Parts: sequence; structure tokens; C-alpha cells
Amino acid sequence: MLTGRRYLLAFTEEQAAYAERVGSICRAVWNTALEQRRDYRRRGASISYVEQARQVAEAKKDPACVWLADAPSHTLQQTLRDLDRACRTHGTWKVRWRSKVRNAPSFRFPDPNHIVVRRLNRRWGEVRLPKFGPVRFRWTRPLGGVIRNATVSRDAGRWHISFCVEDGIASAAPSGKPPIGVDRGVAVAVATSDGELRDRAFATPGEQQRIRRLQQRLARSRQVHGHNRRSRRRDAARAQLARLHARIRARRVDFAAQTAVRLVRSHGLVAVEDLPIKRMTASAKGTVERPGRKVAAKAGLNRAILSKGWGEFLLRLEHSARYHGATVVKVNPAYTSQTCHACGHVAPDSRESQAVFRCVACGHQAHADVNAAKNILAAGRAVAGRGDLAVGRSVKRQPPERLTA
Repeated sequence: MLTGRRYLLAFTEEQAAYAERVGSICRAVWNTALEQRRDYRRRGASISYVEQARQVAEAKKDPACVWLADAPSHTLQQTLRDLDRACRTHGTWKVRWRSKVRNAPSFRFPDPNHIVVRRLNRRWGEVRLPKFGPVRFRWTRPLGGVIRNATVSRDAGRWHISFCVEDGIASAAPSGKPPIGVDRGVAVAVATSDGELRDRAFATPGEQQRIRRLQQRLARSRQVHGHNRRSRRRDAARAQLARLHARIRARRVDFAAQTAVRLVRSHGLVAVEDLPIKRMTASAKGTVERPGRKVAAKAGLNRAILSKGWGEFLLRLEHSARYHGATVVKVNPAYTSQTCHACGHVAPDSRESQAVFRCVACGHQAHADVNAAKNILAAGRAVAGRGDLAVGRSVKRQPPERLTA
């Protein structure tokens, strides 16, 4: 199977400056090629990756575009391939521009023949990249397979390299371990149908206070100081804020990975809700003609949802399931938190608070998230029995004796 290995790079000052330049060139190629595709679409025509790659090769000969030759040619070709795939998948008009401020520089070396890795000692390794030469990186884990490609990216001021590796491990056979349902919440990150509640604080109170202070400093600092000069205080505040968010994000990823591995090791089927996270965390500001309502409350809910890492947890769950023979089933989330698991009665009033569920029909009382996880498990079992997608509505029926099992 294909898997990823991420390491911290130790660029020299010259290599770091060159990496910034390559990232800027790839961003310019992406934006120019995207505008070209949109211009073709306006005229009712289209342009392919092959034609755009040919035009980039021709542009390198132009004295006005000689800066394109500074970047490795394979990174520019891969940028055009990524753009072509994004346009085919999402449509030309839905693909976003790459911003210098919002998007960190990133570029990929697609040819494994141009990537040479060797281990120097217990803590350090070395990789040779085109036009970069030898670059040292922290050897935190073995590669464990054959390299397919490598991606260099910057995160919170530090550069990393990610190797796509073929580890030679086949997908594990389905295990006969018991199933489990998982409810993702705001107060508790993960609640399971067997009554386990897993959560942790990703940011300490001191870090939260520091984030607020840095955000205030960033809002009060001037974006531009003088003529054609950037504000050094603003850049310093942005760098400190990025490093702090990167530390919190690393804890969130670690929690998601550990929780996912623990679940798939002990259970053969994991049922989760198919939550539309992007729509759930959309802004409530609205437009000038139709302003939104309760914007501040919705913004706080969005931050609470995103802080729990629902999407990262699902990604880690699906990745780990391949190695342990588990099956991840997504079910329809409708009414899972309002349905009584004991009698099946559906009522919004049954959920008295965020943590307490008391059925208004039969009086059954349980933790609200655990009750929802049990309903998710029941829906996941039904889907697994029918053999179709969780979000679909199959006309096939499951035998009654298996429904009550």
C-alpha cells in the first residue's frame, strides 16, 4: 500500500531561500495556468495539460520569463498535473488560486530516480534533490518501502519533506472482531457505543490566552509600513501565531492517530456519521442584502467543531483500517442524537442537555453521546448487512434475526 513518511528538513540559508523561490514559481505557474483554463472556458474551448506543459517549456526560452528555469522542471510539470486533476475533479471555476499569504509554499518531485536517500547516523538522514543538492533531515523513523515521490513544504516557518512510499504490505483480511459505533462531538471529541469517552485539551489555558493576545497584536499592526515595505512587527506576530497553531495542530493529529489505531485494532467494523463538515462550519454572515443571524454564536460553534479535528480523525481511521482488516462505514447522521436506543422513539425533547439523554417515552437515561453512538452502530450494522453505501437507501432487506443480533 502507499503510505506517507514526513520528516523535518535542515535547510541551509541558501537552500531555504531557494525553496522559497521554487515555491513562488510553482504558485505563479498554478495561477497563470488556472487563469488560462478559465479564459479558454469563457470562449467555450479547453486546454490540456500537454499543451500547457509545452507552453511552459517554450516560455523558459523567453528572456522575460527566464526565471521559470530557476525551478526544477519536474516540479513545474507536477504543478500542472495537479491543476489538471483538480479541474477535472472539481471543475475549473471551483479551483482556488494559490495565495502568497494564505498558502504555504509546496512543491513535489514526482520522479523517484531523482531522489536519493541515505542514512547518516542514528538521528540524521540525507536526501539529494534536483538543484538542491544534499539536504539533511531528522531520521525519526525508517522509510519502510520504496519511494514513489517526495513533497517539500513549509509549515510554521519550518520545512518538511514527505515521501510517498510503497511499503509492500497488502490490505489486511476482514477481521471477525466486534463492531463499534463512534459519535464525534464538540464537548467530547470521540464517544463510542461501549461507553468510552475520549477527549483531551489540545491548547492549554496559557496558550489560548497567548493566541488571543497575538491576534489582537496582529489586528492592530499595520499591514504595510512605508512605501512598498512590509511591516516587520506584523510578520513577527504572524510567525509566532503560526508556530503556536502548529504545536496545537500536532497534538490534534497525534490524538486522532492514536484513537483511530486503538479502534481498528479492537473492532472489525467502525460506524461513523457522514457529517458534512464543510457545510456545518460555513459562516453565518450572509450578504449585505440579507445579513445573517447569530453570527457570533455560529462562529464560536465553528471554532469548536474545527478544534476537535473531525475530518482528521476520519482520515486517520480510514487509513489505519487498511492495515488491521477493519471496515469503516459512514451512516446518515439524521436523528441519531434524538432517537432513544432502547425503544426507538424520536423526540428532540429527549436530549435534556449536551450530556444527558432521557427518553420522554420510556424514561431510558444515558449519556447523550453514547446513546447516539449506539444508534450509529445499529445503522452501521444494517448497512453492512445490506452491503451498500451508508448514505444510500437500499431496497434490499436484512433478515430479521440479523437485525436483532
